[in-house]
Amino acid sequence: MGFFDKFFNKDKEKELEKGLEKTKTGMFDKLSRAVAGKSKIDIEVLDELEQVLISSDVGLNTTIKIIDRIEERVAKDKYLNANELHEILRSEIVNLLTETNTEELEEFLPPADIKKPYTILVVGVNGVGKTTTIGKLAYQYRMQGLKVVIGAGDTFRAAAVDQLKVWADRVGCDFFDKGMHADPAAVAYETVQYAINNDCDICIVDTAGRLHTKKNLMNELTKIKNSMGKKLEGAPHDVMLVLDATTGQNAIEQCKKFSDATEVKSLALTKLDGTAKGGVAIGITDQFKIPIKYLGIGEGIHQLQIFNKRAFVESMFNKSETNL
Repeated sequence: MGFFDKFFNKDKEKELEKGLEKTKTGMFDKLSRAVAGKSKIDIEVLDELEQVLISSDVGLNTTIKIIDRIEERVAKDKYLNANELHEILRSEIVNLLTETNTEELEEFLPPADIKKPYTILVVGVNGVGKTTTIGKLAYQYRMQGLKVVIGAGDTFRAAAVDQLKVWADRVGCDFFDKGMHADPAAVAYETVQYAINNDCDICIVDTAGRLHTKKNLMNELTKIKNSMGKKLEGAPHDVMLVLDATTGQNAIEQCKKFSDATEVKSLALTKLDGTAKGGVAIGITDQFKIPIKYLGIGEGIHQLQIFNKRAFVESMFNKSETNL
């Protein structure tokens, strides 16, 4: 059994395809119209393809990069049938994702070379599904037999601590909080301390859903990150930015602001099942060179998947290939 088959079973494949249904349906409908009646890939087809990618929220810069690569292939091979366009596009998107998403995670396990606790700082604006993602991630780690603690670093919203506590109880993991209006940096520091004292394998620290336009709040993320590092060298091992796929290009702006405030190391893309803007995954990881780690593709506690570039592209292109 190959790695891809072992990693990506039929149930996960179906789940991902369902989650990407709106994105791939929109893209394929547009792509089908672009090549209708065409016998070869010419400037007109490439112009149409450019519009398809941009309207699918791939982003202008990434779209231009993809078009340039396809032009190079057309020039090299002299003649390519328009019906081959979906295969060429599939190949180039995989190549693009490979440049940033170089690692292939197989299971929800911390890196073997990091001494526990493995620490994760989770950031993102309100409403992106940050709390839900933390809960789902903690669940996946618990399913691997790992001891997890969640720290309630969002001390500004009245319901934030309670919502996270509900998830911790549901998942069956440890929970640390200092109540409302506590210093978030102190919460982060003491959560790491709790993880060390209680022999936890995983330490996940939540943060307030900061408005990425408010500089003073964004600066506080740096303070929180530094406080974790003071308690444990190398912490946080991962700064994960949660982005809502339904926001399309606005997610790219959020990524820029959060990257300015702290060193974002990975991305979690949520609500893919509710949008036709899944193409933003391609553009955002290409533009910022930050790997996508997880995909949220449903409301269920188990519906968080490790991002696999080949599985993602295969699912996007699995929609009636005979249409092209």
